[in-house]
This record gives sequence, structure tokens and C-alpha cells, in this order.
Amino acid sequence: MKKLITTCIACLLTTVCFPALTRLGAQPDRWQQHVKYDMTINVDVSTHQYQGSQRLVYTNNSPDTLRNLFYHLYFNAFQPGSMMDVRSRTIADADMRVGGRIQNLKPEEQGWIKVKSLTQNGKKTTFETNGTILEVRLPAPIAPNGEAILEMTWDAQVPVQIRRSGRDNREGIAYSMAQWYPKLCEYDYQGWHANPYVGREFYGVWGDFDVKISIDKKYVVAAGGYLQNPSEVGNGYAPEGMPLNIPAGDKLVYHFVAPNVHDFVWAADPDFTHKTLKADDGSIMHFFWQAGQGYDEQWEALPAIMNRARTIMNTHFGKYPYREYYFIQGGDGGMEYPLATLITGNRGLNSLVGVAVHEQLHSWYQMILGTNESLYAWMDEGFTSYAENIVENELAREGLLGSRKAKENPFDGTYAAYRALALSGREEPLTTHADHFQTNYAYSLAAYVKGAVFLQQLGYIIGQKNLEAGLLRYFDTWKFKHPNSNDLIRIFEKQSGLELDWYREDFVNTTNTIDYGIKLVEKEGRKSTRVVLERLGNMAMPLDILVTYSNGEQELFYAPLESMRGEKPKESSIERTMLPDHRWVDPAYEFEIPEKAKKVVKIELDPSGRMADVDLANNVWQQAP
Repeated sequence: MKKLITTCIACLLTTVCFPALTRLGAQPDRWQQHVKYDMTINVDVSTHQYQGSQRLVYTNNSPDTLRNLFYHLYFNAFQPGSMMDVRSRTIADADMRVGGRIQNLKPEEQGWIKVKSLTQNGKKTTFETNGTILEVRLPAPIAPNGEAILEMTWDAQVPVQIRRSGRDNREGIAYSMAQWYPKLCEYDYQGWHANPYVGREFYGVWGDFDVKISIDKKYVVAAGGYLQNPSEVGNGYAPEGMPLNIPAGDKLVYHFVAPNVHDFVWAADPDFTHKTLKADDGSIMHFFWQAGQGYDEQWEALPAIMNRARTIMNTHFGKYPYREYYFIQGGDGGMEYPLATLITGNRGLNSLVGVAVHEQLHSWYQMILGTNESLYAWMDEGFTSYAENIVENELAREGLLGSRKAKENPFDGTYAAYRALALSGREEPLTTHADHFQTNYAYSLAAYVKGAVFLQQLGYIIGQKNLEAGLLRYFDTWKFKHPNSNDLIRIFEKQSGLELDWYREDFVNTTNTIDYGIKLVEKEGRKSTRVVLERLGNMAMPLDILVTYSNGEQELFYAPLESMRGEKPKESSIERTMLPDHRWVDPAYEFEIPEKAKKVVKIELDPSGRMADVDLANNVWQQAP
């Protein structure tokens, strides 16, 4: 089949070839670049600097010949005058963690990565540092299906912790080492993604990491990988009964590998406590925090809760594919990485569980699916927030969150936050690049809140069972393939049999709002009750209309949207009456409720509360007493 496609392309898609392509029908798997990092770093804790060497085997699986490469040098953002510095000082609502702090950093507090040498297959490259991007001109092009060995040395300084990475965070963790190495930019079907580090999201190439970290013996290292030499480092890594073989000298070398990931994070502190738990799915969970700081009780309770949370995640969203996962105190709040998260630790139990659940769920909606977060932050943060609501509500139902009770609708707060955004006048489309939102408020609510509403409301459109099955299908189909928003929509179209491009076009590509109201209910002198609904918002939706009769019985009237080309399955035991489709161009929709022995006493739009109507005040009509 692949040979046939290649042959057709070679003959420039002549009319002879088109029938063959049509017969093939299926979309081929999207190609992925591949990396294999071997890195060694030597850390000087007295200066907070380190020297690094990197051997990177880069496989060009694209159909394109590459003559240039680009690397991220994230630590360069923590210098006065950087793009992150300027943006943080000029945006209307600065992140309080950043604000004007970068411009006031002293030289020894700043972050930097200085590349000293870089060769391709033993030949020198030409390279230039431009802020947080290293621009590389290759001595020889990398052909399609070709491979290059890129060898680099660099020096770096760890900045004072400001945003995600750095030393000496506010809780006293010595090193939170995220975005610490020269990281190859991703090249995909859209070309290079050499985005400067301004403050938002990340995108990376999947591959294998082999990392050796040499550091003072008094430091305990935790990382998103599988430790290869537990007997040589101890610190809770060596299984009971394993003889230790701690080398002489002032330093230890921690050797980690991480397979099929797109980043590598580590942290270190002299006072880390290390606990492990074998989860019910067979993986090992690691927990690192500073003991004796007043929050040991919460961290001691965390493993059992996260074990149960993992089971819920595996059931609803797909099976976690790795052997280990690390919960590490560090960073500036909560930040996700492959096989690990950095989270601040001085929290109450429910807050600690909340951040741990959210960041671990990023293993599904970023580390495994790997959307381009800069372009589709809502498919990462939003879907993670959606899943977090599901998991935490189940934990509360099982009594694992203390006095917190499960909610009948765990998305009430999410919808309220979305309505506030939609009515604020500050909303921007979800298609806005993450770094280009005019306010942090608009970005945060778009990515975290509207993204979650997108999924919950999708369940309203296609039916909850189709949503749940579609999420599993999405995971299984697109894991390790960088899906975009069209890939997502096609999964749910296939799952439901409905056309859904209209939903993405309105809810994702625009800031159109949904607002339906009950305009008229007319009964006097009629053999039926006439109902007129008006569409006040610019976005049309299928409509669930719940009618309650005088004897207490209820009936659901369902009006599909013509653009769907079908209808969702019946979802409850309540009798459902199908109404004619309505069209997005029509400002009003009218239907009749046949007169029966029972009288209509109440009419309610969207009784499940899953439609993101921005004004609920006009959604209910009730017979006056």
C-alpha cells in the first residue's frame, strides 16, 4: 500500500493515480521525527553552574530535506531584556510569579546556556544564539529517512527560581531542573516550531533519553526516568536487601533513562524524603518532599489516593504506558513533564491531591498525545481540567477527600467561569497562539476552562457514552502522534456518526456565544401548547427541551441541529420526542406540544446543564400558580 502511494506521488497525481488514492481510503499515520539523547552534566552547587555534553542521534522521518536545525535554550529567558522579561512587564495583568523580577536579577542570579561546540557527524556546524533559540546551519543536509549525529558541549547557569525552573524556590527546594538542556525544536507537517520561550507552553520531539547527573553527594536527585544505578546512589532507590556500592569521592552520578518521551526533568535537594508505592496497574510511584516542614501528613496520605486516582484515569482515558511516575516537590506551583511533575508541597491535603491529579493527567493530554501546546493549549490544559473534574469527583464520592462531597454536576464552577469570560469582553478565540493572548486572564480561562467546557458540551451534542468511548478512541488512535483539532473532531465524528466541524468552527475558531431563551408559550384556546424559542447568541446548538406536566410526568423534546446530519442517542429513561431539525440561520424555532389530559406546567431548556448558554435566566418557563 505504501509503495502504491509513493508511486502515485511520483507520477504527480495524474488522473490515472486519483482512483488508486480514492480506493485506498484510509489516512496514513502521521510521520514523527525521532531523537536519542545521551547527556552528561557535572553540577557545581557552589556556583549553580554546570557543564554538559550531549550526543543526539536525530532521525529525519519527514519527506523533507533539512538544512537547518533549531534548539531551545530556555534558561536564556531569565535575563534582563529577554522576551519573557519584556512581555511579563508589559502585559496588562502580569503573572505575579514573574512580573518585573527578571529585570532585577543580578548576574549570578540569571540563567543562561552557552553552547561551546556543535558538530554534525564530526563536522563543525555554524550556529548563532538568538535569545532562547539556537540557530544552526548544517554542513550537510539531512535527507528524508536520513540520520545525523549531533554532538554538543555547553555551559549553563541555573537561574533563581522564577518560572517553573531554577534554584531555591519559595519552599527552599534547591534545584527544580526543567528546560535545563539544549532541546531540539520539533519539525512536523507544519515545518519548524522554533518558538522563543516567552512564558507559555512547550512542544517537543519524541525519543529516548539517557542522562547522567553528577552532583554533590549530599543532594538527593529525583527525575522523570528510570534510575539505572540504585545501588550506587542509595537514597531510597535501592530495593530492600540490595547491597549498596556507593563510590568514593564528593559526588554521586545519577543515571536515568526515559523511553519514548519528549522531555526530561529532574530536581535535587539535600533534604528530600523518598517514598515509593507500587500502584495497582503495576507501575511504581515515587514521592519526594522535604520532611519536617509541617506537611508530612498530607504527603504520607498522597500515595494511596494517587494510586486510586491512577486506576480511575486508566479506566476513563487510556492505560498509562510507562513503568514509573514521580511526584516531586519543587517549581512554582504545578508543572507537568514526562514521567514526573514538579509541585509545591506546602498545601492542605485536598489542594495537594488536586495539583497532583491535574499534573499527572497531563501524562495523557500532553506527554502521550503531545499536541502543540502553543497552538492548541485548550486540547492540553482544557482536557486535563475536564479529566481532573471527573477524577476528583470520583475520589470525593469514595470519601478520599475528607469532608469534600461529590457533586451531581462537577462542572458547575467550570461553566460559571466560562460565562464570566464570555461576558467579560476580553475573550479571544481558542485558536490564538498561547503567547499572543492580550491578557493572562483570557489565556487561562480559554485554555483551562473553555477547553474543559468544549469536552463536556461535546457530550451534550453527541451523547455521554459517545464522549466517553471517543476519549478512549482518541487516546488509542493518536497517542505519540501530535494530534491537532481536526484530528480530534474526526475521532468524535467517527464515534458518533455525526458531522461536527460546525462545533469546532464556532466554539474554537470564534468567540461566538450560545444564548437561547423561551420567548413565548401559548396555550389559550388551542388544542396544543405552542412554544417559540429564540436564538439570542450567534452560535446555534441542538436543543434538549424538558417538559413537565401537571401530574408530575416529564417528556424530553429534542431538536437536532441540521448541521449535525443526525441526532444523538437517547440518554435517559424519560420519554423523548423527536422534533424537526433547526438551522443555524434561523433566529427562532417553534414547535407544538400536543394537548393531553395533563397540562404543561414547566418548560426547561438544557436540563442537564451541559450547554454553555451564557444567560440562564430565560431558559425556564413555569406556569403561574
